[in-house]
Amino acid sequence: MDIQSIKNRFGIIGNSPALNHALNTAVQVSNTDLSVLIVGESGVGKEVFSNIIHSLSPRKHNPFIAVNCGAIPEGTIDSELFGHEKGSFTGAVDSRKGYFETVNGGTIFLDEIGEMPIGTQARLLRVLETGEFIRVGSSKVQKTDVRVIAATNRDLLEYTSQYKFREDLYYRLSTVPIRVPSLRDRKEDIPLLFRKFAADFSERYKTTSIQLDAAAQQLLVNYPWRGNVRELKNAAEQISVLSTNKQITADVIKHFMPQNDNSRSLAVINHQSPATNSHNNSDFNTERDILYKLFFDLKKDMNDLKQMIFDVANHQGYTPADPSTKNIVQVFNEPEPTIISTNTYPSTMPILLESSSQHEDVEETLSLADREKEFITKALKKHKSRRRDAATELGISERTLYRKIKEYGIKE
Repeated sequence: MDIQSIKNRFGIIGNSPALNHALNTAVQVSNTDLSVLIVGESGVGKEVFSNIIHSLSPRKHNPFIAVNCGAIPEGTIDSELFGHEKGSFTGAVDSRKGYFETVNGGTIFLDEIGEMPIGTQARLLRVLETGEFIRVGSSKVQKTDVRVIAATNRDLLEYTSQYKFREDLYYRLSTVPIRVPSLRDRKEDIPLLFRKFAADFSERYKTTSIQLDAAAQQLLVNYPWRGNVRELKNAAEQISVLSTNKQITADVIKHFMPQNDNSRSLAVINHQSPATNSHNNSDFNTERDILYKLFFDLKKDMNDLKQMIFDVANHQGYTPADPSTKNIVQVFNEPEPTIISTNTYPSTMPILLESSSQHEDVEETLSLADREKEFITKALKKHKSRRRDAATELGISERTLYRKIKEYGIKE
């Protein structure tokens, strides 16, 4: 089967050399039982490549299942993949088959393989090397014949150096690596994709298809498209539905595209390979993002505190030090309240209010853990407990958010 036939069959649009190379590799490896690692940014269509490999393989009449490793909680992923016995853990009221048992003879697609826990990686390695697995809570070894296709938007080789991913599993999975290009690496395909999406939405919503002028096309080509094909499709749908004029100009496109997105501009300037970019982004998709936000918030609180002291002192007729400095500000006006602040900033900042009749300690906690919990609670409330949206808002992975919810005992 030639490449164009495969594109027509699976709805793939584009003629860039990088895309054609990835498709050729998928076709060549489909007739084998080799493990395949599909690498690419989020939204480039990695799952489509797994479907191509399975559909062209001798296993095409057997089961195919796609599993998102990042969406399964760490405590249950072993049970999901390998099954469990009755009573093996709380809530295991009956025995259950795992995916490797139910898909015997077929293909399993493990998306976001970089999110898989280390313990589960060891179990997966055994399946790949011997075809054997053990259910959770059992001692009986079972056999399975499953082809594994994995996908990631992470730099797994870098993960191995950080002990986040097993090196032996990486080399076992990447027998044949397939790199799916980002939309920035196939700019010549952007007008074709947009035209196809616009035609599809026109047919779906029974409207006239939109048309782009030259300036609008050029604007789309130069846009970074961090969300890749998925983001382009969403943009085409928005413009198709909301635009009253079906002749689309560059000004109309600008109205629908985010403005002043420095992060996207930076991604284009510092563009590297998909795996490398994914690794750079992953460094910030951790608790570090929350800590940065907390530090900025603490700095603002400090400035507000110093300004409050300055205003109170000024109101009492005193001229304290410049509130932008870190010096002691002391105002003595007996028997009126005295405000005393320290010249250091410990984890908690006491403000002592003294009067002739009583002493009262007012203490505001500046604990990072408390602030982190507050951020997470607000994000969950804002997005109505939708964890994926809340994780995106906080700049962390969904798995990290799940762990933090359990750690702080947050009720959604």
